[in-house]
This record gives sequence, structure tokens and C-alpha cells, in this order.
Amino acid sequence: MTVVFPVGLRSVALSRSILSRARVAAVAASAGLLLSACVADSVSVSDYGAKHLAPLSSQTVALLEEKGMDKQSPILLRIYKEEAELQVWKQTRDGRYAHLKTYPICRWSGELGPKVKEGDRQAPEGFYAITPELMNPHSNYHLAFNLGFPNAFDQSLGRTGAFLMVHGDCSSRGCYAMTDEQISEIFALAREAFDGGQLAFQVQAFPFHMTAHNLASHRNSPHLAFWRMLKEGSDYFEMSGLEPKIDVCGQRYVFNGIPQDMSKVFNPMRACPAYDIPAEIASAVRAKRQKDDREFAVLETLNVPVQPVRTGRDGGTNPVFASRLQPQNWFSGDDGQRVVAQPVTPAAVPANARGSVGTASVTETPQNPQVASAAMNWGSNFSIRRLLGYDDEPQAATPPVAKQAPLPPRRPAAASKPQTARTNGQAPKPASQVQQN
Repeated sequence: MTVVFPVGLRSVALSRSILSRARVAAVAASAGLLLSACVADSVSVSDYGAKHLAPLSSQTVALLEEKGMDKQSPILLRIYKEEAELQVWKQTRDGRYAHLKTYPICRWSGELGPKVKEGDRQAPEGFYAITPELMNPHSNYHLAFNLGFPNAFDQSLGRTGAFLMVHGDCSSRGCYAMTDEQISEIFALAREAFDGGQLAFQVQAFPFHMTAHNLASHRNSPHLAFWRMLKEGSDYFEMSGLEPKIDVCGQRYVFNGIPQDMSKVFNPMRACPAYDIPAEIASAVRAKRQKDDREFAVLETLNVPVQPVRTGRDGGTNPVFASRLQPQNWFSGDDGQRVVAQPVTPAAVPANARGSVGTASVTETPQNPQVASAAMNWGSNFSIRRLLGYDDEPQAATPPVAKQAPLPPRRPAAASKPQTARTNGQAPKPASQVQQN
């Protein structure tokens, strides 16, 4: 069968990914995977919009040039739950990665800690490789990419779940939700990197910035050993400026490992073979770990306050978004989640919480990047159920509060669309892919 892709589709890799997702969606539907989902993603080869082809803004192109980065050079993403930040790093012309932008996360769900089983509402933590096949230009939540959970490490521990995404529309159940404007720019950066030859970009998802102080503040968590392992991978990246090579053996991550016997392979379910790590990288990481361990011990001796293991809340949001809401509009839902009843009017929004869409302000230092001000202005009819991630409540046609704060368009779930043949002779859409938590 010959498939003709739409004119203007710039990435052949993304073209192939749509057919792959269509097959996956059909299998998922037949297997009954349309249960408690983070997002419903419609998949159609014939129904293209231009949103996934939007070019990078002139401001972003200028920022790339200022930082010595080519538009099509590789990218790497770092996610921090507690701070509700998503960082984009990009390879510079000297071959090392440098911080490009930090985006405030609109919504993430669950508590700090890894995703363990389907239905736990947890957003994943760990190291994930995003191939073109995992990119979805047809998400009902604007644009999305699949994190690829469970990865080899997750599978070795028997963790379950599927279709965990980073997507737009600012609502989440097991995912990382951005604004439409943010995910559009992230999607464009990924598309350019794929067009430049990158086969997969790495996502490093952490509970928080991996500092000694943060670890000491969470020293009572049952996930501390897991987080120390994630910190090792974080340290390799920060000390070298290079994407760490990820392997799994003995049910643990191995970073930049090279087997001494090349006939031996890393097997997630078997003991690790003898392996070496490049000396110059290993030495720098070892020194950093020793320094951080000493700081951790001092903080523990000083009895630095410990954060609660469980907060009783479902996820979090970046203060850029929370500051736009009147405090009295927060209340606790049945599951302990903080729910917002309605946003304030633009006149009541603090000036430092506003920002024109697409104009991100960042700093050069990766340790404390200024949060980008590319946050979407919320409309005046933000549904409680929609904030919780449900997409089954119709939204009234309410005019926006102000020109700078348009109401995001509703995207009805794909399952609600009649699967009928089009009058123009095109084939009907395949079954919808629904993301599970």
C-alpha cells in the first residue's frame, strides 16, 4: 500500500510515526486500553493541521544564535516535579549541551516519586528516550509526545502503565501538562532536531533539582535510594555537558558504562557485567558525589526540616500559574487535591505573573534558570473537571476576559467523534488512542 503524506510535512521521521501510532491505537482499542486516561489522542494520517509544523519564533532563533546553537542540533529535556519546571538543553557548536530555556509546568499529577502501577496517577521519573514514533501531532490536547513508559528499568521492576505524555492544554492525570504555546515550541525544537539527524532525544525526569539540600529535605522518603541513583545520572550530565549513555542491569541504571568484555551485554534482569567508565568523567562525578555527601551529612546533623513523604495533594503547578488565582478560590476535592474554582480577572493578576506568550526570559546558569514567562493566560470559564483532567464536560461559549487572555479552544475526546467515512472520499479515522495513567 502506498501512503501519500501531506505536502509541507517537513520531517519524514514524524510522517512514519503517524502510521506507527495508528497501528498502536488500533491494538490499544482492541485490547481494551481505553481506561482511566491522561489524554485522548486521535490518530489520523489524512487529517493534518499546521500546528505541528509551526516554525520557531524569531526570538527563539535569535536566542539559539546568541548561545552558539544550530537550529537542528540535538536537544535534551530535564523535568523537575517539585519546582514544576521543564528545561530544554541544546547541543552547542562545541559539541556540549547548554541550557536554552526553562518552561513553567502548568500541571503534573501524583506525588513525588516514580510511577509504579497503572492507575496510581503518578507522573514518571527516570531516563527516557523519545523517538519520532513517540511524537503525536494529533493529540486532542494540542500536541504531545509519549515518554515511552515503562522503559527497560521500569519493566525490570514490574512497573505498569502506558501512554504517559508531555502535552498541552494545561491538565493532567499521570502526565506533565504544558500550555499550548509551550508545547508548540518544544515540539518545534524536537522536530528540527529530528530533521537534523537526531534519532532520539533524552528526557531526564527528576523529583526535584538533585542537590544535597533537596535530598536531605526528603531523607525520610522511601524513594531516597532511587533518587540517589537518578542523581548519579544527573551528575554525569552536569559535569560533562554530554548526554549520558543509559543502560540497565541488575534492576538499576548504569551511566556511561563500557563492558570490559564486549561480548557481554547489559541485561536489566541479570547481574551487571564488569564495566568501565571513562576516567575523566568518572573522576569529576566522584568528586561531586563526595562533596554532596559531606553536605548531606552536615544538613542531617543540623536536622534540616524534612518534607512530608505524602502531601495529600495530587500533583502541583508552577507558581507562575498559581499566582493568577485568588487564594479563596482554592479548596480540597474528595481525593485531597487542591482544585481551583475560577481564575481572577486580568486586572488582579500580579504583574510579575504575566508574560507575553512565546517570549521566554532565561538565565545562563543551569543551577538557577529563571522560569520562562511563556505561560498561557487563562480564560474566565476554567472548568473544575477540566483542571482535574476530565474532557467530558461541555464548555460554554464565554468571551475572553481580555484580548491578552483568550480562552483555550475545547478539544472534545476523540472517542466522542463519529467514526464515519469522509464525504471527500478519504478513509475513516482509525480508533482513538487513549493515554493511561
